[in-house]
Amino acid sequence: MKFCWCTITVRDLERSVKFYTDIVGLPVERRFQAGPSTEICFLGSGETKVELICDRTLKEPGTADSVSLGFEVKSLDEKLKFIKEKDLRVHAGPFQPNPRIRFLYVKDPDGVRVQFVENL
Repeated sequence: MKFCWCTITVRDLERSVKFYTDIVGLPVERRFQAGPSTEICFLGSGETKVELICDRTLKEPGTADSVSLGFEVKSLDEKLKFIKEKDLRVHAGPFQPNPRIRFLYVKDPDGVRVQFVENL
């Protein structure tokens, strides 16, 4: 079985696309209208895909309390510096639970926890 993508319902598609392209580094794969009030954007390349759905008729998108997305980075220190340059707040971390991994969390514009992981 192959994992296809993770879908996130968002309030503001422009703001979310900017976060996932500028902060996470995912390219926009395709973006399209899916009805009169709904727009969808797929981001990522290869095996990594995130689908953002913005339905302007929804008063409140789903909650993100128990969801996190993890992305591997070459250097957590470089990513941390980049995050600070973008005036983005680190939600939690950095953590190093064992000698093989370091990670931290930020939140996307809708509160989804995004984890950046360095495998040591």
